[in-house]
Amino acid sequence: MRQSRATGSAVFRFAPMLLLALLLAPVVALPATAQVNIAIGAPSIDIGIHFPALPSLTVVPGTPVYYAPSVDTNFFFYDGMYWVFKDDTWYASSWYNGPWAVVDPDIVPDFILRVPVRYYRHPPSYFHGWAANAPPRWGEHWGKSWEGKHAGWEQAAHAPIPRAAPVPTYQRQYTGKRYPTPQQQAVLHSQHYKYQPHEAVVQQHYQQHAAPQQHGHAQGEEGHR
Repeated sequence: MRQSRATGSAVFRFAPMLLLALLLAPVVALPATAQVNIAIGAPSIDIGIHFPALPSLTVVPGTPVYYAPSVDTNFFFYDGMYWVFKDDTWYASSWYNGPWAVVDPDIVPDFILRVPVRYYRHPPSYFHGWAANAPPRWGEHWGKSWEGKHAGWEQAAHAPIPRAAPVPTYQRQYTGKRYPTPQQQAVLHSQHYKYQPHEAVVQQHYQQHAAPQQHGHAQGEEGHR
């Protein structure tokens, strides 16, 4: 009888500890899940950039990235999307005047990060003193946590550099009051731009924000190449 009481007492003592362990188990797994789900957000932000027309774009030598030499903005085009670095934040859009989506530093493509300092038309103050022909020191700026997850980002991969995506020149006709709404943008993009991105994060963005017509039969003109 005494042994039965002792055993029951032990169970009651350890039960709260077991319950606490079960409650904490899913919490430990959350950070890894959150990292996997990072993606370019929905384009919904006005970042104060309003070009009168699509800026002239020039390829950065030795890269598949374009920059806009005639504007006072860190404005790039890569893999079918425009990329802007403003107020210490990366943004992306499939249209030259947005709306824009915030891009987490963890998923900015390496080819964008490797663009040398000299091609930033409005560099932030902390770029001062950095080598003009080298990429910005993102690891130094974003810290050891980012650098640990992106080791070797500044080194060109052994695989061949992809061809630069064609500029969506059809957008030149959409200026001022003719600039389309986000819903119209998706339809026009699917009709006039047939380029298929190779960056996983851009592919995901295209799939999530594609116009409904894109899932049916092909419409419109061929993409400008």
